[in-house]
Amino acid sequence: MAGPAVPKPGVLMLGIVHHAKAEFEKLSDVADVQQVTSGTREEFIRDCDSGKYDKVVAISRTYDSVQITGRFDAELIAHLPSSVKFISHNGAGYDQIDVQPCTDKNISVSNTPKAVDAATANTAIFLMLGALRRAWIPQQALREGKWRGASPLGRDPHHLTLGLLGMGGIGTATAQRAAALGFRLQYHNRKPVADLEMKFAPGQVPNYVGFEELLKTSDVISVHLPLGPATQGLIGTKEFSQMKDGVIIVNTARGAIIDEEALADSLESGKVWSVGLDVYAKEPEINPKLMKHPGAVLLPHIGTATIDTQKEMEVLVIDNVKSAVTQGKLLTQVSEQKPVVAKV
Repeated sequence: MAGPAVPKPGVLMLGIVHHAKAEFEKLSDVADVQQVTSGTREEFIRDCDSGKYDKVVAISRTYDSVQITGRFDAELIAHLPSSVKFISHNGAGYDQIDVQPCTDKNISVSNTPKAVDAATANTAIFLMLGALRRAWIPQQALREGKWRGASPLGRDPHHLTLGLLGMGGIGTATAQRAAALGFRLQYHNRKPVADLEMKFAPGQVPNYVGFEELLKTSDVISVHLPLGPATQGLIGTKEFSQMKDGVIIVNTARGAIIDEEALADSLESGKVWSVGLDVYAKEPEINPKLMKHPGAVLLPHIGTATIDTQKEMEVLVIDNVKSAVTQGKLLTQVSEQKPVVAKV
């Protein structure tokens, strides 16, 4: 005679799954899935306090779900039920989540590295080439019926040094693409990357340099750092003053890494010749000086906005949740946390 059915662990999905719908439906084979697609932070906290989510072991959240709950900061994390052991975030950057309060509460956090590398690197190269040509000027002239208008001469990559700030997955993927364009490559990271020569052809391996040296000697600077206390406002007035006159800045990481007002002022003064930006300090707000400047090539944070990458990210989030509830561990736990195996 069979015993009573063992209840499935609870999973809470915050946000909408757009592309990996089949994979999401199969998650119910191993978990009791609840989904929240609307509401407010106050409502979510109230539901947590009411016991509505007391059986939830893993929370899966989309980037856009911040509109429902607000940031997963210390306040919100304190209201999560004690049953929650895992948070699976859809995005390589996870600055929407304060990791330390999660760690203090024995909650493991995962993100989606690698899945975003190619699409974000492609966006960085797109912006880089656009900034090298100050492409917005001829584009705008063309739409106004002026053919080339006052289009300036651009620059060729194979005469320039590209400095990459951050050599993780996205930085490496960007460097690999930039190598094909003929850039001389250098990078700064918390420490030199091991076995980097295995990922590049002979003569194309990026050279490791100090932070100040990268600022002083790069013709183009591309930002690929995570946002955190150590990188918030990392590049400001002082750092711009150390750069070459006419430097080009590209940012596909997080807007708050750069002091946006200092960037806009440096662009207006000519210290920065052009910028290629996909991210901003206070999205969706953009500094008006950047919006009106002809040397600014701007995108609305669409680095990973492809069908292929979005599905790959969603699948990885679901795979993390599935591993959490069946194996008690995440597949891509964030680097600040030591991998933990939890009993589910």
